[in-house]
Amino acid sequence: MMRIPAKDWKAVWELLASGIRERVLGSGFTDVVLGLSGGMDSALVAALAVDALGKEHVHGVMMPSPWSSEGSIADSEALAANLGMETFTVPIAPMMDAFDKALAPAFAGKGRDVTEENIQSRIRGVVLMSFSNKFGWLLLATGNKSELAAGYCTMYGDMCGALAPIADLYKTEVYKLAAWYNEREGSEVIPRNIFEKAPSAELRPGQTDQDSLPAYDVLDAILHALIEEARPAAEITLPGIGADEVERVAGLVRKSAFKRLQAAPLLPVGQHAFGVHVHM
Repeated sequence: MMRIPAKDWKAVWELLASGIRERVLGSGFTDVVLGLSGGMDSALVAALAVDALGKEHVHGVMMPSPWSSEGSIADSEALAANLGMETFTVPIAPMMDAFDKALAPAFAGKGRDVTEENIQSRIRGVVLMSFSNKFGWLLLATGNKSELAAGYCTMYGDMCGALAPIADLYKTEVYKLAAWYNEREGSEVIPRNIFEKAPSAELRPGQTDQDSLPAYDVLDAILHALIEEARPAAEITLPGIGADEVERVAGLVRKSAFKRLQAAPLLPVGQHAFGVHVHM
């Protein structure tokens, strides 16, 4: 399988950390807030923000639902402790119940589906924006380029934010940058379990990202060919990846263009970043 070309991770880290600092301070803010899910994306953004602004200026919000694993909560707590950042916990189950009750008459006879999953994400977006408004903290979105390209994100939910620091990094690159950071620090600041567990939005029982997407090494290889190399789907041949998989991913990219048009500004790392760029 084709691999994404290696990056200078020290340079990428410095670019993103300085970009966060300049964007936040240049917008008249001193502090940032972000959701801590127990996953790699939010862990990396938290570490970058602490590096950029100092731990006293970074605030995390954990928003467990009935589908959140104990491991995700524990991983978020361990990460925050390692970084020395402040955290808040706001369980969203009561808000989920309120939405269910309010919508029950209109949704009578309809089964539960992605609607209820997206409501969870949007509840979290409202909670995070409430912290942003109440305390005057700039909200960081934590999505990556793989999710944004494939549309694996929720408008007005996990896409909420004034800046998306890692939205020009593919998911496989997120892991590589996080590994570089831990190596730089000489310790597992980002806990090992965050590296090892299957990525999941935890919007339903037992969910993993690969319920909806190809494995990230496959997805990112296809996305790199489509986006960075601007190759038509019909001309892409990758070892071990069928033409039907390539077309499936290309279809996801085409169908989710409307989401990228409304995504938070990002910090460009490469030459083919999506959307609105914050140039340093």
